[in-house]
Amino acid sequence: MTEKSEHNRHEEGAVREPSHRPVVLSLLSVIAVMVTIVIYSPELYNLFCKVTGYGGTTQRVEASSGVILDEKITIKFDATIAPALNWEFKPVERQVTAHIGETVIVNYRAKNLSDREIVGSASYNVTPEIAGSYFNKIECFCFTEQKLAAGEEILMPVSFYVDPEIVEDKTGRRVKEITLSYVFYEKKKSVKAALLKK
Repeated sequence: MTEKSEHNRHEEGAVREPSHRPVVLSLLSVIAVMVTIVIYSPELYNLFCKVTGYGGTTQRVEASSGVILDEKITIKFDATIAPALNWEFKPVERQVTAHIGETVIVNYRAKNLSDREIVGSASYNVTPEIAGSYFNKIECFCFTEQKLAAGEEILMPVSFYVDPEIVEDKTGRRVKEITLSYVFYEKKKSVKAALLKK
């Protein structure tokens, strides 16, 4: 092989050598997207859950259903307290059976066991998850923060109905029992609010 042809072969090899630039740019793009998702994920996730009922997230509506079916469904109620919250929290009734589409009002009882005022907030979901799309809350203590003085005890109502469209869903129509669960936790003051108070 001549020196010239050897030189040409090396030049061709240099041209064919893959560039790492597209890979690096792709990786940087993926990282940028992931950072954006992490920053906005709680809001996006909550919005997604509210729209789709994913994760057993219930729906919020303004009025009762206009349709009540003959079919009945049992709703069970669950209550949990986050470890840092010194409250007692439980449903007044453990379960009710109602017609699908019928508006139901139940109460939960909360008591502040501490010697100071505490603001609490409740997160919630239903199981099975498929029921989240059809479980419609009209009013709920979970829509707002709850402030209890030291030793104060209150009843907190929830009004809801199960959307009649659940019977049109091939999976949903097999649901005969739904559990509505709440977790109450203490709402901590934000750093900004604490600074403004000083």
